[in-house]
Amino acid sequence: MSPLKITVRGAATGPVVEISGDLDYSSATELRETLPTLALRPGGRLVLDLARMTFCDSSGITALIAARNHALDAGADMALAAVPAHTLRILHIVGLDQIFPLLPSSDSDSGSENAALS
Repeated sequence: MSPLKITVRGAATGPVVEISGDLDYSSATELRETLPTLALRPGGRLVLDLARMTFCDSSGITALIAARNHALDAGADMALAAVPAHTLRILHIVGLDQIFPLLPSSDSDSGSENAALS
């Protein structure tokens, strides 16, 4: 079991949320509680960088959907970046790869300071 760590950094298009560790039943609430703290603007984009995510269960998937809903409510887009193969397989099986834009990596031109949230 790998503890969840959420780090938020700014990018030109909007916040990039880096998720490290396990996004599961015991930790998904952390991501859901982080969402309202994100400054999203209409036409912007929320990116969840999953490159360092080691595990994702159904609670984690639900938190990803909550992030998408939060972005849409703010008039912003949302994308998943660097999705691990095991999570991509799950997204494909349940059809969520059709609603989440998938990026090979997160935007790295931010220049903003990282802020560890957990």
